[in-house]
Amino acid sequence: MEYKISELVSKTNVPKSTILYYIKEGLLPQAHKIKSNVHRYSNEHVELIGYITYMKKHFGTTNEELKDVLQNKNQSFSTSLSMITPLMNTLSAISIESNHYTKEAFIAEFNVDKELLKKLLDDEILMPINDNDFTEKEASIIKLVGYFNEVGIEYDILKLYVFHAKALSLLEHQIQTKLCDIRNDENFSVLWKILFGTLFNAKEYIFNRQTYKAFFSTLKSEILN
Repeated sequence: MEYKISELVSKTNVPKSTILYYIKEGLLPQAHKIKSNVHRYSNEHVELIGYITYMKKHFGTTNEELKDVLQNKNQSFSTSLSMITPLMNTLSAISIESNHYTKEAFIAEFNVDKELLKKLLDDEILMPINDNDFTEKEASIIKLVGYFNEVGIEYDILKLYVFHAKALSLLEHQIQTKLCDIRNDENFSVLWKILFGTLFNAKEYIFNRQTYKAFFSTLKSEILN
């Protein structure tokens, strides 16, 4: 279906000036030019404007990040997970301001025991994004392990975190698979909202509320006893 610019504005709630700016910046494809000063826009424009608006509102994604993704996107939902690229630092819990170190530089900078580092990597307590790319985030986990050791507790509890994290990742993969199975041109914009909403909203909400519930239950029991 094709739309006039006024219809596109009405359908997306995005001003004409912003839409034209997105086209100029390469975030949106050019409109279909019927004749001079007569342009038509497609469902793809509607879908992508929805994606851009969502990413900017909920994740503060920049135009440059979006441009890089949208210029290399694929129309298949199963491979359109490349659209999640601007959020990979969020998924990996690494700030874009973080310093990055090679393995050797990381060991020297944070005075890390090489044997401990190997064990943590083998147990997947540490999972740097690349084999030779370490950040302060990995250093903070090593410090946490040190606290466990300081009070005489094995860090097996963290290995349980790994076990359950893997189980959760399989559930998230099932969600992706189900979304791929039902993907069509009409529901695509809703599907990525489900995917992102699950990964970046529902996960944190459910986990933190369950933690709160467990802690509150323990506190309540202590008070009653």
